Amino acid sequence: MKNIISLLLILSSINMVAQKEIFDIATYTVPQGWKKQTSESTLQFTKEDTNLGIYCAITLFKSMPSTATTAENFDLTWKSFVKQMVSETAEPQLQPTETENGWETKTGFATFEVEGSKNVVYLITSSDKVTMMSMLILTNSDAYQSEITNFIASIILKKSTNATKKPIKNIVKTEKLVSNTKNDGFAFTTTNFDNGCNSTVKEDWVEVTKENLKVVLHYPNKAVDDYSSDLMAGLKYAWDMLVAPKYSRATNMEFKPLYSWQSIEFAEAEMVEKSTGKTVYVVFFKKHYNNGSGRYVEFIAADKFSFEKEFGAYTNQALASSWDKMANMTNYNKFAVAANDLKGKWTSNFSGMTQYVNAYTGANAGANTHASNESFEFGAGNTYKWDLGVASGFVGNIKFQSVKSSGKFTNLNNWQVKFSDIEGKPKSYNVQFSCIKGARVLWIGETGFGKQE
Repeated sequence: MKNIISLLLILSSINMVAQKEIFDIATYTVPQGWKKQTSESTLQFTKEDTNLGIYCAITLFKSMPSTATTAENFDLTWKSFVKQMVSETAEPQLQPTETENGWETKTGFATFEVEGSKNVVYLITSSDKVTMMSMLILTNSDAYQSEITNFIASIILKKSTNATKKPIKNIVKTEKLVSNTKNDGFAFTTTNFDNGCNSTVKEDWVEVTKENLKVVLHYPNKAVDDYSSDLMAGLKYAWDMLVAPKYSRATNMEFKPLYSWQSIEFAEAEMVEKSTGKTVYVVFFKKHYNNGSGRYVEFIAADKFSFEKEFGAYTNQALASSWDKMANMTNYNKFAVAANDLKGKWTSNFSGMTQYVNAYTGANAGANTHASNESFEFGAGNTYKWDLGVASGFVGNIKFQSVKSSGKFTNLNNWQVKFSDIEGKPKSYNVQFSCIKGARVLWIGETGFGKQE
């Protein structure tokens, strides 16, 4: 295998007759005689000789936002992908960074043993400072080195633009963003927390106040929440849509996003409020959770010192715990529940799939799926109907189950409900509302139920 590293780095163009295909941002030549498997996030080619006991698996991962440097991209990918598939490896031996057509490429490899057989794992990560894309290779033989080299040499990556989303200015009238207290027919539009924070439902956000600090919890907004591989462009776009229209002037403005497996959007400026004429210090923030639950939060303080006294100073470490206090402000989108608020039908749907792969070959080993639908229908006289349907199991052997009941419910207090019969016995749950634009989400226990029907 001693020659495979040098061969992997030969990225010069090859005149190929074979078919060209596209995966995400990569155009490549299909390697002949290899088994192809695709998923939403990966493209994989495998080849093996059972008589000789040798194999090779090449996996190309879908592109994702880049971190600050090519070296950081490689380190993050090695920990996220390689360590998850092959836990018993030494630290990677790194090759010098290569640059071609605006892409910087970092390559590293490490050996590992399986039942006394020596294997090697290679990681190749390319970045154009906006987008990164990685390839993982597992093999136990150098018999495939020429085919690997030809496949790598055939790959052409499409360069990212520096602004996938252009800021849109002056398209939202200021008066529409002056959000007054929302009277939406529910019993509770304010919550007073024990720590001195007070939440109020507004037309376009939930407003949290504590002493001289104001925090605006922006509702989900498809126009700004859509994923963008260009984190800086996405941050500036959201600022122009959600923040800028409320202020007449800005100074000392800085946009400082941080790329990571859970990226951070951070912007700050001294702003003059249109509504009061006061100069305030504004921070605009979002933490990108893997499940997409992150929300834009706007902090408004008298000055930078007041903000940092409460939330700490800016840090360029995206995984630092200091970001958690800011992100956790979204937990204040929380309101009590009265019995009359429940009338109607509330539903919750969930689906998920776990794809299993062979830890050594990367080959598909089956998929386990789960899907469920649960609903509560509340009627007159504190009556309810409840049903739950579940489908789960390995693909090809999925089992279906359902259960239902009905009875009466009692509000134990504004935050708890007791049902007379859930799965054959009385049950009590914590309940609360969170707000979205024009509606509320009902939480029963830890489950969120969508808009009221």
